Amino acid sequence: MKAKITILLLITTIFMQAQQVKGIYGDSNWFTNWTNFRPATTEYSNSTHILTGIISANMTLLRKNTYQLVGVVYVTNKATLTIESGTVIRGDKESCGTLVITKGSKIMAEGNETAPIVFTSNNTISDRRPGDWGGIIILGDAPINRIGGIGYLDLNLNPEVSYYGGNNEDDNSGVLKYVRIEYSGRKLKALKELNGLSLAGVGRKSQFEYIQVSYSNDDSFECYGGNVNFNNVISYRATDDDFDYTQGTQSTITNSIAIRDPFSFDTSGSRCFEIDSVDKIENFDPSKKLTKIEAQNMTFLNTQENVQGLVREAIYIKDKSFLSLNNSVISGFEAVVLLDSKISNITSNLTRINFQGVIANNCTEKFISEDATLNNEIMQWFNNEAFNMEYSKISNGNFFLQPVIKKYPDFRLKMQTTFANR
Repeated sequence: MKAKITILLLITTIFMQAQQVKGIYGDSNWFTNWTNFRPATTEYSNSTHILTGIISANMTLLRKNTYQLVGVVYVTNKATLTIESGTVIRGDKESCGTLVITKGSKIMAEGNETAPIVFTSNNTISDRRPGDWGGIIILGDAPINRIGGIGYLDLNLNPEVSYYGGNNEDDNSGVLKYVRIEYSGRKLKALKELNGLSLAGVGRKSQFEYIQVSYSNDDSFECYGGNVNFNNVISYRATDDDFDYTQGTQSTITNSIAIRDPFSFDTSGSRCFEIDSVDKIENFDPSKKLTKIEAQNMTFLNTQENVQGLVREAIYIKDKSFLSLNNSVISGFEAVVLLDSKISNITSNLTRINFQGVIANNCTEKFISEDATLNNEIMQWFNNEAFNMEYSKISNGNFFLQPVIKKYPDFRLKMQTTFANR
């Protein structure tokens, strides 16, 4: 009897290993407890302490306090800002409260599942909107592909302390874990909006996991070069892109999700991934690395079926950019991938894009270009069986375990099986 049980367990183990899990995964729903998909209804404590100016020595923010972030707050002089689990930081609207971790300094914001760290709006429940405050900016010493290896973000920051980039791929700017960022993306004066989390020249020893960015007025996550690793992160209802990469970013991202809503979009186009190697051609150093994104077990979805607004393509790829997307799910978009019309050599760019084990569910188009004359060539390329693409037309209710946002959502697939090509 014991031998039979051992054999059965062995067969079961082999079978499970043979089944590649698609989209986000977990033995249980890893959204539980720490996320918030209805922050407009959440009452936060009034601010008891003000954060403003320059932090040039180590500082700890305490859970027992609620902090108001006023103006642009810079952590400088290689100081470390430590934030206790459960701490709430509320960004001031009028002064565009923004937190900047400068090059050489660190943020240690490590919450936990039952006591996440929350960055949110200082407005009352009825007045909260995307863009109520600035966001979080982290500047590091990892490589970027700009001439001279140093960059400055066009965000109206103090140039004396707001440079980034270097030669240290292992640069460590700290930890963000079990952190929520809500209603960010305000403009600093007349320049462009900030993002939920902006990472510029950040190195791979930095840790970014279990982060939810909700209702950002621009991108949820934007990377300007560097070597960045994301695990178990969530972008929810971003106005612009969910994940934006440029300046030669080298990034891995696993078990993460972009949840789009057709009524949250930017007229320039709103995508889950926007991937670019060169932000300004006059500053580009061709001897440096091109942007390369390795993504595993991603889920990209439009929450409202048959309503797209300007949420059209899941992924937008520009010239000279690399993307590897494996065991992932893309559901409810007009097109899976859109290629920039400025791509000069379509074949060389297609060789930089690899999809393996991707399910495209309820997507009207597959792979297209802004230059429609290239669409046939693109489709012939990606119709190759080597890409192992799967196509289905299944309602969200039958596709995901629990897709209703008003309840506690669970976007793991109901059935981890192979869908028939359609």
